[in-house]
Amino acid sequence: MLIVQVFVHVKPEFVEAFKAATLDNATNSVQEPGVARFDVLQQQDDPTRFTLIEAYRTDDAPAAHKATAHYARWRDAVEPMMAEARTNVRYTAVHVPDR
Repeated sequence: MLIVQVFVHVKPEFVEAFKAATLDNATNSVQEPGVARFDVLQQQDDPTRFTLIEAYRTDDAPAAHKATAHYARWRDAVEPMMAEARTNVRYTAVHVPDR
């Protein structure tokens, strides 16, 4: 499983619009067969900062995700909302055995 953590800093006047666009993207993303999870987190001490945690079932799933209409809609909508370019870190999941 591939986990991508995306860090986003949004201009203050766009926080609510960013949340709406991102929740739409997340809702559609979890319907994709390659997406296991898509979490949207807003930083408590700075509400202009968000972290997206995207869990993909395969290494090819992120490319498939970026080819969807909902991702393109999100990308185009939020680009002018950014206070700075978003960054990401990729992880490999290390699983704890089931109880």
